[in-house]
Amino acid sequence: MIYMSINTHDYENDVRVMIGAFYPGEKIVIEDNTECTMKVLVHVEGAHIKGKVATDSDIAFDVHSRSDVAGIVRNHLKRELYNIFSKLTGKELPWGTLTGIRPIKIPVSLIEQGHDDEYILKHFKEEYLVNDNKAGLGLSVAKNEHELLKGLDYKNGYSLYIGIPFCPTTCLYCSFTSYPISMWKDKVDMYLEALFKELQYLSELLKDKKPDSIYIGGGTPTTLEPYQFEKLFDFIENHFDVGYAREFTVEAGRPDSINIDKLKVIRDHGIDRISVNPQTMNQKTLDFIGRRHTVEDIYRAFNLARDCGFNNINMDIITGLPGETKADVRHTLEEIHKLDPDSLTVHSLAIKRAAALNMFRDKYESCHIENTDEIMDMTYDFAVNSGYEPYYLYRQKNMAGNLENVGYAKPGKAGIYNVLIMEEKQSIFAAGANSQSKIVFHDENRVERIENVKDVTNYIQRIDEMIERKRTFFHEEA
Repeated sequence: MIYMSINTHDYENDVRVMIGAFYPGEKIVIEDNTECTMKVLVHVEGAHIKGKVATDSDIAFDVHSRSDVAGIVRNHLKRELYNIFSKLTGKELPWGTLTGIRPIKIPVSLIEQGHDDEYILKHFKEEYLVNDNKAGLGLSVAKNEHELLKGLDYKNGYSLYIGIPFCPTTCLYCSFTSYPISMWKDKVDMYLEALFKELQYLSELLKDKKPDSIYIGGGTPTTLEPYQFEKLFDFIENHFDVGYAREFTVEAGRPDSINIDKLKVIRDHGIDRISVNPQTMNQKTLDFIGRRHTVEDIYRAFNLARDCGFNNINMDIITGLPGETKADVRHTLEEIHKLDPDSLTVHSLAIKRAAALNMFRDKYESCHIENTDEIMDMTYDFAVNSGYEPYYLYRQKNMAGNLENVGYAKPGKAGIYNVLIMEEKQSIFAAGANSQSKIVFHDENRVERIENVKDVTNYIQRIDEMIERKRTFFHEEA
């Protein structure tokens, strides 16, 4: 148990997050008691930062930031705490003091300001204590991302997200609101009717704009039957300028939801970018995490997609899955290499509160979760040596090893939507249960979010309310 005291709410979360990064799982309290093994005391006034970390002995700091601007003070405070916690634990964090989910915003901004590679790498390392490997990775991603988005009209374009919240089963680590298709099959058509109603409103709202990307995600969109896909694609094509979009993606996802009839419908509508996501190529792990399919099913689904003419297939894998070692991850990479997808996304496991692995932690307390900088470096080396380049990166809370998720792609195969959802440079209009629209106000440098209800039944019953929520928002902002 760690006692934390700070005189201002302005930097309270920064102190809390730095403690959590070095002492994951430790309870942080704001009332001192005899069970506390450490005390972290901080006082900030203007540019003056002082405090101490008390364990068996006290480590004090009393410094002045170069400015009293909040961002500069924040970075200085986090560096002071980082150095103390690193000394106490013997640990170094690959991303240094960067604890937010969008670290690539920093180098992208510096590129846009005209700074060179040397300046950006130095800034990463000196301002945020990022190690050499992550600084280099961050710079590579930023440069590829900047090139990918060149020419997009952020103000007059938009992205469209369509959520299909059904899955074959719920994976052990998953915290997304998803619904087993076996139990919800009878409500899918009703869900689609509600979805079409919301899409109809969005098409009217956006009639003077052009979509840069369209993304159908989930859940697992390929839980839909072929006739339902036909209805969905026909509706989209009749209401949105699909021909203008630079990218149209269907997140096929689970191999056990993919068959030839569904793939043909998707391909017949001119959609070339899909995903076939194994997460791991180790059968014992698939069984444990509730992915009720085999490694052979992954090969079957991928090869079916290739046979149907899909030339832009993504695959997702997760490092840090329960029980998996570096050797297991290497095996997955070797099997992925045989399939040769066009892009590869490497996720570091993040165990959210709503995931079964966290909710029933007593049941799974013997699960060994291993993810290290060494494992992520191995995935990077594999990707680069296989002809992929990193083009987007983000981080999450509760991520194993305090690491990152990285999207890699072969030349010309990167996903625009993946970058836009992270960098918040363009408005994303979302429809469906548990979807969230992100509206970017460029002139005011702000992003507003409009959320739909999570529950499918609520969404169907309250669809008019969801539409009115958007209508009211845009009327007030007009």
